[in-house]
Amino acid sequence: MINDINLAGVTSTNWKNVKKKEIAPGVYEGSLWNGKDGKRALVFEFAPGAKFPKLDTHLSGPEQIFVISGVFNDGKKDHDEGSFINNPTGSAHIPQSTVGCGCTVLVTFPEG
Repeated sequence: MINDINLAGVTSTNWKNVKKKEIAPGVYEGSLWNGKDGKRALVFEFAPGAKFPKLDTHLSGPEQIFVISGVFNDGKKDHDEGSFINNPTGSAHIPQSTVGCGCTVLVTFPEG
């Protein structure tokens, strides 16, 4: 029922309008949402051939990636547009774009 809708605390952000900063050559990061205890959602844009500069290890909790566009590579495997990747606690990868015209990914940290 329409009278039961409760939107208190709801936020909305379009990833295309978020200010992004370059964190490595050709790798741009934008913050979409910050919650409690380190929970957050980010968008990353990788230029063609761009690579995260170090091994990305998930010690404090899992990381989840959704490929919005392009082809994302985790250092071993290509993941095309529409792919969802769950990196559990303790896993490690090297985020990059090795194919085509780069990629855009949504990254969430559901446990902080």
